[in-house]
Amino acid sequence: MIAPRAYSQVGNTPLIKLNLPETDNCASVWLKIESGNPTGSFKDRMAISVIGNALTRGDLTEKQTVIEYTGGSTGSALAFACASAGINFMAIFSDAFSDLKRRTMEAFGAEVITVSSHGRGITPELIQEMKAICAHKVKALDGFYADQFGSKDVVLGYEPMGTEIAGQIDQKVDLFCASVGTGGALMGTLSGLNASGLFPKTVALEPLQSPLLTTGRGGPHRVEGIGVGFYPPFLDDQKVDDILAIDQDEAFEMRDILAVRHGIFCGTSTGLNVVGAIKLAKKMSPHQNVVTLGCDSGLKYLN
Repeated sequence: MIAPRAYSQVGNTPLIKLNLPETDNCASVWLKIESGNPTGSFKDRMAISVIGNALTRGDLTEKQTVIEYTGGSTGSALAFACASAGINFMAIFSDAFSDLKRRTMEAFGAEVITVSSHGRGITPELIQEMKAICAHKVKALDGFYADQFGSKDVVLGYEPMGTEIAGQIDQKVDLFCASVGTGGALMGTLSGLNASGLFPKTVALEPLQSPLLTTGRGGPHRVEGIGVGFYPPFLDDQKVDDILAIDQDEAFEMRDILAVRHGIFCGTSTGLNVVGAIKLAKKMSPHQNVVTLGCDSGLKYLN
C-alpha cells in the first residue's frame, strides 16, 4: 500500500483571492494554488487515488509495473505515488512536453520512453501514437494500466479539492471554471463542491488553438496537460453550463503576469484558467465569486 506519509503530503493547499487590475468592478476571482503538492501539481491527488485504490482492491500488485502515457504532470504524480508504494512505473512520454517533467519522473525512479513529436508540438496524432505504445507495453509486460482517461478513481481523487474550497471560502461560489484534459479535475472538484452544498455554474476551458469542444476540431497547441485531441472522457455535459476557448498566447502572458507582478509561479494551464476566469468575471456582479484552479508550479516549465 501507499505509505501514509505520501497521503499527508497531498492536499490542504491555499485558496487566494486574486488582486488584479483586470478584476476591478466585476466578480472576485479565487485561485486554488496546487503547486505545494509533492510534485508541484494537483495530479498528485489523482495519482494516490488511482494507485492506492487499485492496491486496496487487489487490481494492482507490488510486483507489477504501472504504465501510462503522459505529458509529464500525470506521469510525475504517478511516479511519486508508485515510489511511495514500492512499485515500478513506466511512462510513455514525448519531446513535445517539458523535459523537466521527464527528469522529474526519472528522479522518482520511473522508466521513461520518449516519443518524437517531429517538431509539430502537441497534436492529436502524437497522443494516439503514445496511447498505442502504452497499450503494447501493458500487454507485453503484463503491466497495470493506470488509465488516467478511464479509471473511476481519477474523479474520486479530485473530490477533496472541492471540499477544501468549500471550507476555505465563507461566501457563495457563483461560478467554477477550469481547463480540461481528461475532465477529471473539473468534474471531481465540482462533485466535492456539490457535496459541500455549493452548486456553482460550471464552465470548461480549452485552448483556442485546439477547440475540439467548441468546434469539433482539434489542433496543435502548446498548453501542456489539456486539449488532448479527443473528447474528455470524464466531462459530463449535463453538469457543464458552458465551454470557453482561450487563446494560448493570452495564457502564456497571464502566466508571466502572475509570476512577475503577483509572486504566483504557475504553469500555462493555470494562466489559461485565470484568463478564462477573468473573462467570465467581467460579465458578473462585484458581489459574486469565480473560482478556478492553479494546476501546477512554473518550475516544470523553466526550459
